[in-house]
Amino acid sequence: MNSGAILFFLCLIICFFLGIILYQQWTFRTGTQRKLREIHKKLEEIIAADSSESVMVFTDNQELKELAAQINSILEHHRRAKADYRRSEMACKKMLSNISHDMKTPMTVILGYLEIMRLNGKATEEMLAKTEEKARNLMELINQFFTLAKIEAGDTDLELSEIDACEVCRESILDFYEILTKADFQVDIGLPEHAVYIQANREALQRILLNLISNVLRYGLEGKYLGLFLRTDEKHVYIDVVDKGKGIEKAFAEHVFDRLFTLEDSRSRSIQGNGLGLAIAKNLALQLGGELSLESIPYERTAFTVRLKKELM
Repeated sequence: MNSGAILFFLCLIICFFLGIILYQQWTFRTGTQRKLREIHKKLEEIIAADSSESVMVFTDNQELKELAAQINSILEHHRRAKADYRRSEMACKKMLSNISHDMKTPMTVILGYLEIMRLNGKATEEMLAKTEEKARNLMELINQFFTLAKIEAGDTDLELSEIDACEVCRESILDFYEILTKADFQVDIGLPEHAVYIQANREALQRILLNLISNVLRYGLEGKYLGLFLRTDEKHVYIDVVDKGKGIEKAFAEHVFDRLFTLEDSRSRSIQGNGLGLAIAKNLALQLGGELSLESIPYERTAFTVRLKKELM
């Protein structure tokens, strides 16, 4: 075989293998494009139907598998965000309903007394006192509502500083001394004699304790007991506000810090509230880098515990 024939034969072999390679590339490209079209079509169907399906791809192409996995991850994130939005929307509607109801009651009393005063042409001290009381209740409710709204919106900037937690606890319980005495409460205070320093915001901690002690006076009244204790470990400070009242049933314990929760939900019609105080306390504790938790055994011991970071010396 001469050199020309050999060269021609080699050219044929090269062309043959090039043809195979080009065919494989074309097949791969068209197969990938087909799979991409299938993914696109399925994604359109999922979005249009707002379904919970995922994109399924049957292929050996690793890049297509990774693409499908990323798409499914985005779809799952979207579904969770949508579910959270719906829950938040329902919570807002229920809270507004509760707030409207709680505002209506004092407003009805206020308007009723004003009508009596107008018809009689005079106002007794008792009427004025009750009207003022209901007006103050209404103002406090409005203030609580907007405080919680500001906290949840992130509009509250808490400046942290070194404060003595024991001192704040003593000041907080003294603010309620007269009320607790008149209500014939047994008060137990367990605070270290030495200072216990934490990094926190003084006003925020005072607001937390105010709400927790007020909660005892509202819901733990039957127990006639209030305990305020401070304990520490290596890293944290724990403040316990304890009562021996009706407490919270286990079925409702996990919801007690919800901004729309009231003990009316636990079928106790005689105890009512707007559920904002504990929600505010919980959010403030979180903003201080801490936590607020609850343990309750009805008529034995109900304890709200504020956990905060200790100032390491």
